[in-house]
Amino acid sequence: MILPIVAYGSPVLRKVCDDINNDYPGLEKLIADMWETMYASNGVGIAAPQVNKNIRLFIIDSEQIFKNMDEDDEDDYPDEPGFKGVFINAHIAEQNGNEWLYTEGCLSIPKIREDVSRKESVTLSYVDENFVQHTKTFNGITARVILHEYDHIEGKLFIDHIKPLKRTLLKRKLDDISRGKVQVDYRMVFPK
Repeated sequence: MILPIVAYGSPVLRKVCDDINNDYPGLEKLIADMWETMYASNGVGIAAPQVNKNIRLFIIDSEQIFKNMDEDDEDDYPDEPGFKGVFINAHIAEQNGNEWLYTEGCLSIPKIREDVSRKESVTLSYVDENFVQHTKTFNGITARVILHEYDHIEGKLFIDHIKPLKRTLLKRKLDDISRGKVQVDYRMVFPK
């Protein structure tokens, strides 16, 4: 089932999410719905707060980025062909490498894209959908997608990483999103 995406301004997007255990009610269905929702809205990642769940769960499919990339661009990214997976109870062990800029967007903040600086690699401790424990290092675009989604489970948004002046200039657009004054081709739920 395709779930509505929670819009900017909704309190759930600013909460630090809770760890869960393997008896979380309806987890398998929630994960399946999140995959369906992410693909239906042309996303490459989605976090539980974006579908109104305050839990430490996100999914990514950075393989989608490489499918749409020119062959010449693929040489610039060491993580090609990307990664597809489920991250539950994720916690960052460390981040390494230089910071690099890349234009990011967010399903909860449609029509806004900004350059965000993030580290080149991230090592995460997490469990997958079968509650198998992993500690793994991700690089390049995959690391960026993970860090973007990880921010969601920490109550942060990509716009928190841009300069205050730029955020001020975006205020009207952000307010419009909160009020539902935005056209998107996927279902959204707006703050009341």
